[in-house]
Amino acid sequence: MSKSVIFDLGGVLLDWDPRHLYRKLFDGDDAAMERFLAEICTMAWHLQHDAGRPFVETCAELKREHPGHAALIDAFGERHDEMTAGAIPGTVALLERLAATGVPLYAITNYPAQAFPDAQRRFPFMAPFRDIAVSGYERIMKPDAALFRILFRRNNLVPEEAIFIDDSIKNVDAARALGLHAIHFRSADQLERDLVQLGVLRAGA
Repeated sequence: MSKSVIFDLGGVLLDWDPRHLYRKLFDGDDAAMERFLAEICTMAWHLQHDAGRPFVETCAELKREHPGHAALIDAFGERHDEMTAGAIPGTVALLERLAATGVPLYAITNYPAQAFPDAQRRFPFMAPFRDIAVSGYERIMKPDAALFRILFRRNNLVPEEAIFIDDSIKNVDAARALGLHAIHFRSADQLERDLVQLGVLRAGA
């Protein structure tokens, strides 16, 4: 079977979580950290960065609302790289196996434009990707079909001839609606079984 494989990054290849940074800043006070992330630097607020807004704008707005937390708010942008604990080893190993067999590899990720160049430098496993559609650059986020179509158009990809891997069921559903064979990522072992079954990876190879 000749297919392209399109990876999500965060939650599939990268262990990204704001808690990796804020546990350090709250010095182990998990309850205070969780309140801060639930009430101030929320995921809904962070989605603006994935959609292309710069940290300097969003942090300035938030600091006006919560002046007592200015340093913690600024850290979200200034120390964003510390939110990624590292690569997810099992999945990276699968990516490397696919690359070694010559399978065309791509990625679609919701990621802030300002932070993405640092991530590429830090994680050389991204090098085999022929193209990466980054939401922060395009100002469109998954599960919007437009972000998928940008990658298709730039690379002459046919959705029905591609496999998409994501840990978010919303993104998986969006990909399926476009005709891709989408895999809901839950573990590297499960992903390996799915890729072997689809014929793009040899068992144990």
